[in-house]
Amino acid sequence: MAASVDPLVVGRVIGDVLDMFIPTANMSVYFGPKHITSGCEIKPSAAVNPPRVNISGNSNELYTLVMTDPDAPSPSEPNMREWVHWIVVDIPGGTNPLKGKEILPYMEPRPPVGIHRYIFVLFRQNSPVGMMVQQPPSRANFSTRMFAGHLDLGLPVATVYFNAQKEPASRRR
Repeated sequence: MAASVDPLVVGRVIGDVLDMFIPTANMSVYFGPKHITSGCEIKPSAAVNPPRVNISGNSNELYTLVMTDPDAPSPSEPNMREWVHWIVVDIPGGTNPLKGKEILPYMEPRPPVGIHRYIFVLFRQNSPVGMMVQQPPSRANFSTRMFAGHLDLGLPVATVYFNAQKEPASRRR
């Protein structure tokens, strides 16, 4: 059973980043042993390396994964919304992003101020898109909606997000 969108509405992911959608796929995201559930908190030091992402589906289906921060540089003044952290396309169903084509390398969360939302959005592709996608000229002011529209991806099939805030310097590892 696909996840509910309720936490996405409460967390303003639907509205700020995405339009309302019905989840039709399952995506599990892990930073180390920590399973990400929408609205949970992750320390940036725990997210230095790309997460482990498992995607449901058949190997003949292809998916696109986008990770963004809609709260850059600060939640009260998100004038860089969205900051794109990761883009992987042509991921076969039933696998993970390592099997896809990385368009933009993973960038770990670095929230300068306030609590930031980091959103993983999964789209089902109609056909391979790897040859049509270029790396964005900037990580700032990315639009998941426009990106999906450009590639004719339609609405997301799964989304999960976590919150993170700057850690005190003495606690970083």
